[in-house]
Amino acid sequence: MNDLVVCRSSSEYAEQPTALVWEGKRVQISEIVSRGRVPEGKTFRVLTSDGNIFDLNYDQFTDEWEINPDF
Repeated sequence: MNDLVVCRSSSEYAEQPTALVWEGKRVQISEIVSRGRVPEGKTFRVLTSDGNIFDLNYDQFTDEWEINPDF
């Protein structure tokens, strides 16, 4: 199963992640700490409403998210 990230998008997909599903629970993203681009797609470091930090990687070629906790 692909990792699940919910995003707001306007001109292109994955502009602003707003929530993610971690261990079966939906968690709101309270802050985007940093964002970047790599050849494969986009990266985000986010702070969730429960105080955890995650690194989110979106691969535009496979249309898949990878969620990596930093705790």
